[in-house]
Amino acid sequence: MAKAKTAYVCNDCGAEYSKWQGQCTACQAWNTLTEVRLSSVAASSTSRGARFDGYAGATGSAGNKTAQRVINLGDVNLAEMPRISSGAGELDRVLGGGLVPGSAVLIGGHPGAGKSTLLLQTLCHLAMQYPALYVTGEESLQQVAMRAARLGLKADHLKMLSETSVETICDVAMQLQPKVMVIDSIQVMHMADVQSAPGSVSQVRESAAYLTRFAKQTGTVLFLVGHVTKDGSLAGPKVLEHMIDCSLQLEGSSDSRFRTLRSHKNRFGAVNELGVFAMLETGLKEVRNPSSIFLSRGEEVSAGSVVMVVWEGTRPLLVELQALVDTSHVSNPRRVAVGLEQNRLAMLLAVLNRHGGLMTGDQDVFVNVVGGVKVLETSADLALLLAIVSSFRDQALSQDLIVFGEVGLSGEIRPVPNGQERIREAAKHGFKRAIVPKANVPKEPIAGLQVIGVSRLSDALDHI
Repeated sequence: MAKAKTAYVCNDCGAEYSKWQGQCTACQAWNTLTEVRLSSVAASSTSRGARFDGYAGATGSAGNKTAQRVINLGDVNLAEMPRISSGAGELDRVLGGGLVPGSAVLIGGHPGAGKSTLLLQTLCHLAMQYPALYVTGEESLQQVAMRAARLGLKADHLKMLSETSVETICDVAMQLQPKVMVIDSIQVMHMADVQSAPGSVSQVRESAAYLTRFAKQTGTVLFLVGHVTKDGSLAGPKVLEHMIDCSLQLEGSSDSRFRTLRSHKNRFGAVNELGVFAMLETGLKEVRNPSSIFLSRGEEVSAGSVVMVVWEGTRPLLVELQALVDTSHVSNPRRVAVGLEQNRLAMLLAVLNRHGGLMTGDQDVFVNVVGGVKVLETSADLALLLAIVSSFRDQALSQDLIVFGEVGLSGEIRPVPNGQERIREAAKHGFKRAIVPKANVPKEPIAGLQVIGVSRLSDALDHI
């Protein structure tokens, strides 16, 4: 009998080594290497290849004798695949227009964010039209039924399965042939041929690959629930995000009733698309106009507050930006940014000092994006600097003012993409003035909105 070969895999990043060592040189983590038997994994791949021989589009693996036909790229059928509506407009938006048959979607988030609630609502809606299967490995069937009853969901047509064996799940799915299937969660799934504990790198990788191939070959929409680490990144091997078609992140703090669903990877739609939900007693309800919840300002606007327009995926979003500048009592003033990049704040303060004539070296600067939204683009630069100047001078900006634009290191105001759509969105919400980059000024005037184009930071400061 041949000796079983082994390798050592990092539990954090999935890097493989031929022998054990204390530190992973790929991710610099200590004591994260786990021994994996390579021979059993290879044997399991052979046995799994024969399991799906009866499905159309099977791959030519070791146990599969199906011949694949090579065709020219120009001969591929470009007919658009029909999408399935999930029943939630915000979820469909983040997915790129709906569910694509044969796609694998990974949803991650902190405990209590609402991942299981969102998927349970979605499957109860879809089960009234299509066969659907919800596989729970963390909760009992009674717990899921209690949640459905508490949310008032119609769960008469939804098929439930409490199982953690991937082989058993696929055997049941072969009989039921569901159109949509949820695995909650991938970290508790295991395969009999993989010699490691559930949740390890090898188990998560092999289980996800097995389920993803099943979804591709049967045309099943597959949802995988994933855990996250304490720093917010997805737990498990990095290859897990490469296997699936869509990677979604459900975010939201425990003290806020709003949840944001953002796409970090999407083969069928826009990346960084944002969907907003409200957590109510009846579950997650979509927010059709997210700008309205992020603009809940008081009657009197204090100094340091300004509204900006950011672009999230395929739509503009109006959010309020607040800044607080106060005299520092320590030798090293604090720079705190919530919802914005910390290093960019320090860079913009240097630009403000050099080209705006405002020195904040002895001031503590705190900035915050209201509503918990994370702004990932540079269009918030100009709004951030004007909010800092407003707080420093203790002079409130006009409540009907909207600002956006990128600020360069030489003090120039650079245009941003989709500037026309941002301005029109501001006009819809009743704003009267807009300070924007000069290149983003529309050629035709917009009724009720005065658009001020600026090319330098000093020009913007003069207008306020």
